[in-house]
Amino acid sequence: MVYVIEKKSHFTTLQGQHILNILLNKIFDTHLYIQTIIDVLTKRTYNQRREIAFAYERRAKKDMISALKGALSGSLETVILGLMKSTAQYDASEIKASIKGLGTDEESLIEILCSRSNAELKEIKKVYKELFKKDLEKDVAGDTSGDFAKLLLALAKRDEPSSIIDYQKIDEDARALYDAGVKRKGTDVKCWISIMSERSVPHLQKVFERYKSYSPYDMQESIRKEVKGDLEKSFLTLVQCFENKQLYFANRLQDAMKSKGAKEKVLTRIIVSRCEVDLKKIRQEFKAHHGKSLYQTIAEHTKGDYLRALLSLCGGDD
Repeated sequence: MVYVIEKKSHFTTLQGQHILNILLNKIFDTHLYIQTIIDVLTKRTYNQRREIAFAYERRAKKDMISALKGALSGSLETVILGLMKSTAQYDASEIKASIKGLGTDEESLIEILCSRSNAELKEIKKVYKELFKKDLEKDVAGDTSGDFAKLLLALAKRDEPSSIIDYQKIDEDARALYDAGVKRKGTDVKCWISIMSERSVPHLQKVFERYKSYSPYDMQESIRKEVKGDLEKSFLTLVQCFENKQLYFANRLQDAMKSKGAKEKVLTRIIVSRCEVDLKKIRQEFKAHHGKSLYQTIAEHTKGDYLRALLSLCGGDD
C-alpha cells in the first residue's frame, strides 16, 4: 500500500496521553482543539485512527465519532468522518448516499463502480451488506434503468478475470467492439458491456490498441460518437481507468477545481478514498498534465480548516 505522506508508525505513551487529553477535555482553545484533530487524524493510517478511537472510547466511555460530530461541522466534518471509515466502508457509504432519497447522484455511482478493481468491488459489496442489510446490486438496480443500469450491474457482479492476456482474443474483441459500434448504424451496447466487464485490465489495454487498426477513432472517441448521457460517462470512465486510473482521478480533481471555488463533494471523495491507495501517483499525474501541483491547486480553491485537512492528506507540494 502506498501512503501519500510518511505516516506515524506508532504512538508513544506520552503522545497518546497528550492527544487523548485534548480530545477528551476539548480544552478552551477551540482552534487548537480542531487543529489537533486535523493533525492527528490526517497524518495516520485508518488502522491507527481506529486505535485512537478505541483508546478514546475506553477513557471517555463514549463514542469518538459522536464526539467528532459534536465538535466539527461542514466540509471539515465530512473529511474527518470519512477518514474514520475503511476505504470499503467509505465507498459503500458514498454509494448508499448517491441512491438515497429522491433522485440519484449518477456521477458518484459512475466514479466508484467504474473505477474500483474487482477485488475492491467485492469488498465494497460485502461491507455494504453489513452496513445497510441490503444487496448493493439490488439497490443499484432499483435506482437506475436501461443500459446504464445493465452496465453498472455487470460491473458490480463481475468475477475476477485472469490477469493473463489472451492474445488469441485480442483481435477478436477489438473487431467485436468495432462491429458493435462505429461500423454499424446504432450500437450493440450489450456487446460493449460484455467485453468491458468480463476481460482483465491488461487484456483490454491490448484490445484498445488493436481497436485503432479497425476504427478511424480510438475507443474514447468511438464512445463519444455512439452513446450519450450516463452511459457515455460510464464507458468513458471505464476506458480511462483501464488506460491510466491515476490520470483519470487527476483529471477529475482538475475538473472539480477549474472554477473559482471547488466542487467539494468530488474533491473530498477522491482525496479521502485514495489517500491510502494511490494519491501520490495521482499527484504526479496531476503535476505532469496540468502544470501545477495538486497541493497548490487545493490551496487556491479551498480555505480554512477544510483546506488544512486536505493539504495534510495531500502530503506535499510536488
